[in-house]
Amino acid sequence: MRHKKGNGKNSRFDLPRLDDFLLNLKTANFSMETLYNYERDLKTFAAFLKEDVDMRFENITKHTIELYRAYLTSLDRRTAEGTPSIKKLSAGSINRILSSLRSYFKYLVDSDYSVPLAPQSINLLKMPRTHPRVAELENLIRLIEFPTTFEKTKAVAIRNRAMLETLFSTGMRISELISLNKNQIDKSGRIFILGKGKKERFVYLTGRAKKHIDNYVSIRTDANPALFIPYRGRNSGTGKARVSTNYLQMKIKEYREHLNINIPTSAHSLRHGFATYLAEQGANPAALQILLGHESLHTTTRYVHASDTYAEKTHRQFHPLKK
Repeated sequence: MRHKKGNGKNSRFDLPRLDDFLLNLKTANFSMETLYNYERDLKTFAAFLKEDVDMRFENITKHTIELYRAYLTSLDRRTAEGTPSIKKLSAGSINRILSSLRSYFKYLVDSDYSVPLAPQSINLLKMPRTHPRVAELENLIRLIEFPTTFEKTKAVAIRNRAMLETLFSTGMRISELISLNKNQIDKSGRIFILGKGKKERFVYLTGRAKKHIDNYVSIRTDANPALFIPYRGRNSGTGKARVSTNYLQMKIKEYREHLNINIPTSAHSLRHGFATYLAEQGANPAALQILLGHESLHTTTRYVHASDTYAEKTHRQFHPLKK
């Protein structure tokens, strides 16, 4: 992953020490996807300096950053490759791009390189306040159980049910689920995983989830070490193939639509539901932080969204003028 340096006139628009910044991220065990996102975001900023304001990096001012924020919100925005954008960016996507720029500036400061602005000068957009929602527990259970009756191929039904049971049982990320190997699960149902940022932790299967995984593994006759693999009839399990994240997300969407669950639900929603319903049962937030693999307890609290039914029950039970 190299930042291509231009020749002649174009070279003055290069971002200084970009290669070093990306190498620093790599040595800090950031994933390749994260590195790609940082490089793409910073190349978008470099293209903006060259094409839209004709400005060297060292001449950037706070006004330049304000112009860039406005540029990111516009429909005239271009991609890092210089092609016209096809959709308007959300506030969350814009903040990710600005956060990449802020991290780059911070790296320059920490490394004693010249930087035209302090990192904190790059202000993020205010995020729109939304009512956080997670599907009611009854609907999540219906979704998890649906493959058993919906899928026509028995092996697919057993596998998909086991995947959904595992997600909700452990609260793991979809990327962690897809990368699981059979030998990562011990006899007690404890799973040792290497999560985001190469952080190690244990997650735990419920007895119910372990039963469905054991059922799925029992019908496998292949030598593939992966826990969840594509189904291809007689050729199932050949090589080292794994079920893709796109497939699982597509299936969850399909199940939700068939069940008429009106709250958007994804693999990530099952992770949110895991945290929410454990919290409603009195789970310690610090324990949830460990189970979810979060560095910050603040991140964990953002995952715990009271369900509407639970919020209503709490209101009726504790309001001082309830009678």
